[in-house]
Amino acid sequence: MGIDWKKEVEARKDDMFADLFTLLKIDSVRDDSKATEDAPVGPGPKEALLKFLEIGERDGFITKNVGNLAGHIEYGSGSETLGVFAHVDVVPVGTGWTHDPFDPIVKDGRIYARGSSDDKGPGMAGYYALKIIKELGLPVSKRVRFIIGTDEESGWKCMDHYLAVEEKPDFGFSPDAEFPIINGEKGILSVYLNFKGDNKGAANELVRFDAGLRENMVPQDASAVVISDEAEKMKSDFFDFVEQHPISGTCEVADNQVTFTVVGKGAHGMEPRGGINAATFLATFLTRYAFGGDAKNYLAVTAKYLHDDSRAHKLALNYVDDVMGDLTMNPGVFTFTPEKGGQIVLNFRFPQGVTVEGIESSLTNQLADYGITLSRGKAQLPHYVPADDPMVKVLLDVYEKHTGEKGVEKTIGGGTYGRLLERGVAYGAMFPNSIDTMHQTDEFMAIDDLVNATIIYADAMYELIK
Repeated sequence: MGIDWKKEVEARKDDMFADLFTLLKIDSVRDDSKATEDAPVGPGPKEALLKFLEIGERDGFITKNVGNLAGHIEYGSGSETLGVFAHVDVVPVGTGWTHDPFDPIVKDGRIYARGSSDDKGPGMAGYYALKIIKELGLPVSKRVRFIIGTDEESGWKCMDHYLAVEEKPDFGFSPDAEFPIINGEKGILSVYLNFKGDNKGAANELVRFDAGLRENMVPQDASAVVISDEAEKMKSDFFDFVEQHPISGTCEVADNQVTFTVVGKGAHGMEPRGGINAATFLATFLTRYAFGGDAKNYLAVTAKYLHDDSRAHKLALNYVDDVMGDLTMNPGVFTFTPEKGGQIVLNFRFPQGVTVEGIESSLTNQLADYGITLSRGKAQLPHYVPADDPMVKVLLDVYEKHTGEKGVEKTIGGGTYGRLLERGVAYGAMFPNSIDTMHQTDEFMAIDDLVNATIIYADAMYELIK
């Protein structure tokens, strides 16, 4: 007799959401200002990790804390290990939430909270799938490690450490994207455009320019302070500009100092078209006026090369691969002061056929006249698991079994823990008709999606380890 996975999930649904709410109430944004040797990426991610491991211990699993950076919940035995990778850190909140992002609420069949869809909700679904297998006492021939990270949204320090001291699973998936499967992930590269701070020799002075919370988020908010003898004209022009574009903003004048704020729309940096970049709109407005030196270059580069060009055509970097799709660019973090100079962080997602060195070379050539120096941040190469891999086939078959929809392979610009393994993919928890609110204001996850994902995870996991 087959296992009624839906029945088993429904029987545990209340417990699953209670555990999820416990996790969602923890502010687990990485905070380097509070990082210690005992909490390497800050107290919040550590607290969430310990809470997840505590849940695993409560349910009778073998657990291990690996340096307060990562940990695992283990079940079964065998010569092969299935890895299921989730993360408990979340991106910064930003502005504009209609409720406390760390006080989860249920409304219209959705759970609203930071981390509900990325990745505490899907992670809890994956954990409960394993919990069901354990509680049913099903025979397994492989070991499972449910691995928890605390730095997925930043530098992956957690997985660097974990894989340096723990064995790497043989194959696995990460519940951190969408169904039916993500078996291809573009390469990821962050490039820092560095400017000096010279700001003299023109009618206006740029005192400060700030935007963006993380390089993998489209900046929702931007602000700038300008000293100008035409402050009132700037204010009038600014409100006209706001009226003509899909942004909102404020402008305050005090003597000859003008303070601008722009609000756009946040989105995941893997697809900048999903957001409205407040920084590039603000810079585009400011280029109407005369600035000097590096401030002029900073604003000009932003407006001319970065605004409304997520495929980097203006930087001669546009490229499309038949399998993995097109290169994307997200200008994610902006800072400028005369004292410290300026910096713009560009986050690229690139397919096979593009190289890190090629991106840097094109940037150097295209921006040669702007006094910029480049530095390289995080770099990961494209990742692809063939569609005929046995694990991929199992995952797609289980998806089709429970949805009635034929599963096909897909590549995304996001970077998941799936790329840590040669035979690693991302699998759910969003469905093709789900609304993606990852990295956005009022992030949510549909309750039905989490329940259905848990059903699929339990069946798929058991198929892979029985």
